[in-house]
Amino acid sequence: MTAELERLRTRVIDIARAAGRCVMEIHARATIDVRIKADASPVTLADEQAHALITERLAALTPDIVIVSEEAAAPTHPSAPDGCFWLVDPLDGTKEFIRRNGEFTVNIALIDDGRPALGVVFAPALDQMYSGVAGSAAWLDDIHGRRALACRRAPAEGLTVVASRSHGDTGALDVFLSSRKVAQRREAGSSLKLCLIAAGEADVYPRFGRTMEWDIAAGHAVLGAAGGRVELIDGSPLRYGKPGFENPHFIAWGLRD
Repeated sequence: MTAELERLRTRVIDIARAAGRCVMEIHARATIDVRIKADASPVTLADEQAHALITERLAALTPDIVIVSEEAAAPTHPSAPDGCFWLVDPLDGTKEFIRRNGEFTVNIALIDDGRPALGVVFAPALDQMYSGVAGSAAWLDDIHGRRALACRRAPAEGLTVVASRSHGDTGALDVFLSSRKVAQRREAGSSLKLCLIAAGEADVYPRFGRTMEWDIAAGHAVLGAAGGRVELIDGSPLRYGKPGFENPHFIAWGLRD
């Protein structure tokens, strides 16, 4: 199974890069047209074109595996499919895309039995490609080449906490951190928060705001392959394929004693 996932990882990286090029072509335009969806979240042509490209290529790559994408989930899959399925956010961090701050990503994850088995997170504006395979390893490909990723143990001086740039409940976050030693807080957009922990640059990402499964599945796969984990407030593991695809509050951790 791991060998097959490694083969798929290489192919999915190619798909993510192609989607990233599509996103950046629209990002380069003088203006970005924005519409508001029924759930009050913004959507752009970049979301829609990246969705079309990714779903077409994944369908050709694995015709027997169902694809759940943010831009088609509601009408196509009111409930999660059983077994193995692709979980896609064609443009995670649409608000960051609109603000042109570079912190948006293409997210593609393969879910197997409720767990992320493979994940690719591509930040096209930063030229950072994160990928991970459960039971194998996680990697970052960027202008410096390729390096393996590994979570760190929290330094003695305290936790580096990463939080959402555009979402979240700051009051709940303050309560969560009140009993913990914190060295610094960092903000980041999209699923890059999970990737920062996987890269050993941060220690914890507490999320007390609304998220959907496609927002974090690919980053969760990268984090898990780097030695970290994502768990619910009660300490149980976060699972995928939930009715409606909505996540409860969760905590993403690096290594813990």
